[in-house]
Amino acid sequence: MFRRFRLFRLVTAFTLAFTQGVAAQESVDTSERVKDLATIGGVRTNQLVGYGLVVGLNGTGDGNVAATNQTMQSIVARFGLNVDPNSLNPKNAAAVMVTAELPPFAKPGQKIDVTVASLGKAGSLRGGSLLMTQLVGADNETYAMAQGNLAVGGLGITGNDGSKVSVNIPTVGRIPGGATVEKSVPTSFDSAPNMFINLNTPDFTTASRLVDAINKVMGPNTANAMDATTISVSAPKDPEQRVAFMSALQDIRVNTATPPARVIVNSRTGTIVIGEGVRVSPAAVSHGSLTVRIKENQNVSQPGPTIVNGNQTIAGGGQTTVTPDSQINVDQQPAHTFLFAPGVQLSSIVDAVNAVGASPSDLVAILEALKQAGALHADLIVI
Repeated sequence: MFRRFRLFRLVTAFTLAFTQGVAAQESVDTSERVKDLATIGGVRTNQLVGYGLVVGLNGTGDGNVAATNQTMQSIVARFGLNVDPNSLNPKNAAAVMVTAELPPFAKPGQKIDVTVASLGKAGSLRGGSLLMTQLVGADNETYAMAQGNLAVGGLGITGNDGSKVSVNIPTVGRIPGGATVEKSVPTSFDSAPNMFINLNTPDFTTASRLVDAINKVMGPNTANAMDATTISVSAPKDPEQRVAFMSALQDIRVNTATPPARVIVNSRTGTIVIGEGVRVSPAAVSHGSLTVRIKENQNVSQPGPTIVNGNQTIAGGGQTTVTPDSQINVDQQPAHTFLFAPGVQLSSIVDAVNAVGASPSDLVAILEALKQAGALHADLIVI
């Protein structure tokens, strides 16, 4: 009786756990937030670039490079010094390119990170300091000034005999907070009558669902789709309300559309990614391998000795002859034939090909043949 009671409790607990697991799986929210699906028009980063000089290197600089020598002389001349160029050691300096990204709404005085990369023959930037460098945008206007000590994750060592050891990349470094914003980029965020939401992946279904979700939360006719990418949203006229409005807008959740059926093939690594909804029409595939081996041998024919009877030669010895001997073997593995029923999913193809031990290149060849035959109902993209 006691064993039956324990068995009943065990079955009940298992049934309850299974029911809760199914319910939890069914209750998983598959929707996504607007901030994860799209970007706001005009709210973007801007790339900055500048040319500068890194000094303080321990003999790992550019050396005798014209650009570095000219830059060093120009910097010294700014301070009213007229020095002999030979007194400057270009091995302790390196010409570099400095890059940074200016965040949206960045204000003067804020700090941004910069990346410094060698432009000349420097072996390492470890231990160097970047001198004050102007960072300009695409309009050639100065938006930030960079300066500071580099943090280099790589290491480069060169011996007197020319031997060299490098760990990671010693010619690129970063300066956290190494640039100060001097000028902000003007935007129309606080004055434009409409805000534009641009989907990261254009899709008509997702755009339509996003319009419905915004109008449901924000009110009718608040949003309308302009195309598969852009949704126009009527923004509040009061600029002080726009931040709260966009905050609530970005937290709206939308059920995205099912992406198109695609098969992505990386021809260099053999990686294959199969998307959802990929199907195959009825098709029979036969794929095998043919191996040809050619072996070359050299046979040497050695003549017999010369026979002489007195002063007369009865039989001559002849000449040594080399004759080639080629052996060709053809080994053809038996071809495996696959027959697929109507509407079968591509996962069945992959399972069938893997079952016979085919390589990724074999699977790529089969996919390409199915696409040419019109049996593969998906976009085959080779990267």
